[in-house]
Amino acid sequence: MASSERSGRLVRIVVLALMLLPIHTLPLLAAEQVAKPVVEKAEPQEKSVVKKLVGIASYYAKKFHGRATTSGERYHPEKMTAAHQSLPLGTKVLVRNLANDKEVTVVINDRCRKKGFPFIDLSRAAARKLGFLGEGKAKVAIIPLTEDES
Repeated sequence: MASSERSGRLVRIVVLALMLLPIHTLPLLAAEQVAKPVVEKAEPQEKSVVKKLVGIASYYAKKFHGRATTSGERYHPEKMTAAHQSLPLGTKVLVRNLANDKEVTVVINDRCRKKGFPFIDLSRAAARKLGFLGEGKAKVAIIPLTEDES
């Protein structure tokens, strides 16, 4: 009898935990949907109109040094690379820090998680050139470059 009471009690605890799990994760799901990047059109260039995306940039943590990226390359903090959730791999983009107008050109070689924040993950060298390495994140504009502009 004692074992059936224990197993019945265990089943009730597991069922209760499974019922509470979706409720506990609701704030996480809501936070994912709050921050959305703003898409604007940049000033017309000579040949075409380029879309300018505005959002939050962060940079890779030190622990990612040497790990494989989505493109197959190994991440190196001194290369001018970045991760973006939807831009094609190999795309060159101009990243502009909106706080200080510093710019850097990076190549997309990895994917970041499917959230509005962070909008783009930069290598540590790119973050250093943009002037936010110690701050952790910055509001930036990214402009995908065509082959002519590269």
